[in-house]
Amino acid sequence: MKSYETNKIRNVAITGHGGEGKTTLTEAILYNAKATERFGKVEDGTTTTDYDQEEIKRQISISTAIAPCEWKGHKLNIIDTPGYFDFVGELLEGMRVADSAVIVVGAVSGVIVGTEKSWDYAEKYNIPKVIFVNQMDKENANFSKILDQLKEKFGTSIVPFQIPIMDDKGFKGCIDVVDMVAKEFKGNDISDTDIPSNMNDEVESIREMIVEAVAESDEELLEKYFAGEELTGEEIHAGLRKGVLDGSVVPVLCGSALSTPSVALLMDTILEYCPSPADRPEVEGKNPKTGEVETRKCDVNEPFSAFVFKTVADPFVGKLSLFRVYSGTLSSDSGIYNSSKEKNEKVGQVYFMRGKKQINTDKVVAGDIGAVAKLQVTSTGDTLCDGAHPIILEGIDFPEPCISLAVEPKSKGDEEKISSGLSKLTEEDPTFTVEKNVEINQLLISGVGELHLEIMTNRLKNKFGVEVNLSDPKVAYRETIRKSVKAEGKHKKQTGGHGQYGHVWIEFEPAAEGEGEFVFVDKIVGGVVPRQYIPAVEKGLRECIEKGVLAGYPVVNLKCTLYDGSYHTVDSSEMAFKTAASLAYKKGLPQASPVLLEPIMRVEVLTPEEYMGDIIGDLNRRRGRILGMNPADKGMQQVVAEVPQAEMFKYATDLRSMTQARGSFKLTFERYEEVPENISAKIIEQAQKEAEE
Repeated sequence: MKSYETNKIRNVAITGHGGEGKTTLTEAILYNAKATERFGKVEDGTTTTDYDQEEIKRQISISTAIAPCEWKGHKLNIIDTPGYFDFVGELLEGMRVADSAVIVVGAVSGVIVGTEKSWDYAEKYNIPKVIFVNQMDKENANFSKILDQLKEKFGTSIVPFQIPIMDDKGFKGCIDVVDMVAKEFKGNDISDTDIPSNMNDEVESIREMIVEAVAESDEELLEKYFAGEELTGEEIHAGLRKGVLDGSVVPVLCGSALSTPSVALLMDTILEYCPSPADRPEVEGKNPKTGEVETRKCDVNEPFSAFVFKTVADPFVGKLSLFRVYSGTLSSDSGIYNSSKEKNEKVGQVYFMRGKKQINTDKVVAGDIGAVAKLQVTSTGDTLCDGAHPIILEGIDFPEPCISLAVEPKSKGDEEKISSGLSKLTEEDPTFTVEKNVEINQLLISGVGELHLEIMTNRLKNKFGVEVNLSDPKVAYRETIRKSVKAEGKHKKQTGGHGQYGHVWIEFEPAAEGEGEFVFVDKIVGGVVPRQYIPAVEKGLRECIEKGVLAGYPVVNLKCTLYDGSYHTVDSSEMAFKTAASLAYKKGLPQASPVLLEPIMRVEVLTPEEYMGDIIGDLNRRRGRILGMNPADKGMQQVVAEVPQAEMFKYATDLRSMTQARGSFKLTFERYEEVPENISAKIIEQAQKEAEE
């Protein structure tokens, strides 16, 4: 593939709700541009951008994939993004490097939550939008209903550039309202024809809306419009492009991803109205040496800077880093500087990626998207640049993982392979984390949803050949006491030669607030326990509190006062006193009203107002306490509550279903609290069963 000048490149994210035909649309664009010889199908697993085993099996996009093609002297970098919310990290990677977004809306399903989220992310990254109403060839397709929904949801910026021509057989073409011509589709061909007379009134009213939008984009045009003068076709096109670039105009097109002529019209619209990288504002970054804000113009003559937006862990090729060049040029076999890690990197062959296919190139210019293999320290979110002109570009704000599951190997001895494979998968997906929780002795994986974690473990199997079981994590309970007791610990053993003798009296009581989780007080007077043995008593107690007397959980908020005891001049030793301390502990704690404590989490839920009742009712059912409700941005409400951790493991899934995926939440540890008696009894019983096994 030849190298294109910056102003001839278009970086376009294809985005929208899951199942609306984004991957099929990408495939149609590639087929139209003759980048592929056959039109791949999702159901056959033959598309260019859904090449992962899991994507083929489930028939959904899981990863963002790049698909460059050439169309009418331009290069289109199509960025096919997933629509399912478990893979929002992948969507953000694609949107971060796009210059515009085509939001795909189903002609039957209409504006749904994925449409809203795609719009919000395009707004967040300040990129122009085009809406493509797909599946017009489906029964019950209703363009005017969808248009009304779009206007109601997104306001006056919605401008239909096309309206469909329908007959008894369904979708047969569209009217180009900008140029006032009907486009009839015959096979793969488009023929211009007159606008059907029964559609004149509808077309005229939309045309008037377009002319108004153009007039409002420029003062001279506005004067001309009010003077009753006709705007020229050139003025209308220029005004619309200006409106698309500044976001005041969002074109709406109609078609079907299976109808190549309607896709060709979309491709023409992208070339004419969507920005090239040169049309976008200069990017800002921070000079890591001076801390000053610097800018880079998207120009090959500027110092080199690029942003790594995605990493692919391939067990055969090694690590692939996908990047977008923001200024300058990156050539094969060159040296670069990773300003995020403050390390130099050596670049070998640079590629363009089309799905999983690597296309060799000698350089990637400003505005273009490329890939390089086997960078040593580089990961997603890093900036690569010219070492003489360092800059760090803005990263990606990934959502925090909100669901965790415990991982256990299916076969013994696989622990190392699991650890290595999971580590490589975390490089690929910043919304996926792995943690060895020493306290509960489990390996925990965390992600955005249950499907996300299930797919990551399947990838572990497919890519690295190791299988695991998933289960809910254990809860890190604690134990403490509620009353004060005194207990004696006496260890006396006579064998041939030296015996063993240690004798202590210890008072166990709840520690006062602020004293700490374990307090040891030495109140020995008159040397009844010699000084050299007192540290052994403390050590013995510290070892004992690792396991409580109820269910074997660590004991906290415990004050132990050594106040009496005795010793033997020959038989006493550190070990004997350590043992005596543990005997006092085992005798005293069961009598001190021991109780079980559980972690209490602070949960902050963001939800649309209409789901507030469901959210509050559900949190109450989880033994939660509602602390407050606060208004948030964009008509959302925040619910703040405290809920036991044991009740929150599947909350991500339940919240998604309660709010149709519009809700989100944050969870932070608050404190430990006593477990209600009825629940405590079950936990203790379960712990005793496990101990016996």
